[in-house]
Amino acid sequence: MDYMERALSLAKLALGISSPNPAVGAVIAKDGVIIGEGYTQPPGSAHAEVVALRKAGDKARGATMYVTLEPCCHFGRTPPCTQAIIESDIAEVYIATLDPNPLVSGRGREKLEAAGIKTRLGEHEEEARELNEAYIKFITTGLPFVTAKFAMSLDGKIATRMGDSRWISGEESREYLHTLRQTVDAVMVGVNTVLLDDPQLTARGKDGRPLARQPLRVIVDSEARTPPKARAFAEPGKTIIATTPAAPSSRTRKLEKAGAELLELPSKDGLVDLGELLRELGRREITSVLVEGGGTLLGSLFERGLVDKVIAFIAPLIIGGREAKVAVGGEGASKIAQALRLSQVKVERLGDDVMITGYLSFQKGR
Repeated sequence: MDYMERALSLAKLALGISSPNPAVGAVIAKDGVIIGEGYTQPPGSAHAEVVALRKAGDKARGATMYVTLEPCCHFGRTPPCTQAIIESDIAEVYIATLDPNPLVSGRGREKLEAAGIKTRLGEHEEEARELNEAYIKFITTGLPFVTAKFAMSLDGKIATRMGDSRWISGEESREYLHTLRQTVDAVMVGVNTVLLDDPQLTARGKDGRPLARQPLRVIVDSEARTPPKARAFAEPGKTIIATTPAAPSSRTRKLEKAGAELLELPSKDGLVDLGELLRELGRREITSVLVEGGGTLLGSLFERGLVDKVIAFIAPLIIGGREAKVAVGGEGASKIAQALRLSQVKVERLGDDVMITGYLSFQKGR
């Protein structure tokens, strides 16, 4: 058995519940048998290593631990995992990748080595870093990791000239979207998307019911045009409306009464300053944001270099029409050489749709 692969599969279970901590999985094996395993619990609860050690008990003595991220060596909401590992008499620790947190950053491994515990680094490192890409950006910059998601037809349209967009993508793609929403801290849309589609912006199970844990909903709305009766306000979870000083107080009061938190931010060219919005979300320990449209919001984010990752669903449809809506607005590139290019591209099939994921080229080697 590949114990690190098992640890990575466990770490995925922590996505969406461990933030702002990293999603980590740990496996303890001895004589070819797993004697303990676990993944990071919600903030303030046990980390993956401690969960695994508790399950292993006294059997951990002389065993080997496989962990997807370097064990922490500092006091935070919980005591350092390195101390728990040392006290358990673990003989060897395989670490997929080092923790870029300045409070750790190799020190966890050093503490284990100083205590006589052998460490091995780098097994499945690429997968481990991708799994915690949001945490890595947040812990090193204080900013959330931004993923731009959109579904479009073969000719690049996200809605007809009349604004109809249900449904461009197929059922499998929509199910995958709900999986994505389960793993991020926040979902963001522009006000035009709310006015046209009135989305719920919730993570739902296959039965269509909202899940217990919901991402923060962020509506970018410079003039507070969001209807107080928007469906997002009737859903479980919290909604923030990012506005500017141009938003009339008569509208903002109604939105607050509907249950939204109004976040007034500086304006940039008459719109919400998206850089300041992301900085504020970072201050609130939001580590990941899934932006679902519309074209104006996505265009602004791309033009300002604020997008880290793209997930595009392409459906086998031809919509046509000069006035049909496109996925990314804004001024756009004047030359192909100026176009933003994705790297580390992956292509998958979801029913009849094709899903393309990739990273902005200026993020390569992040």
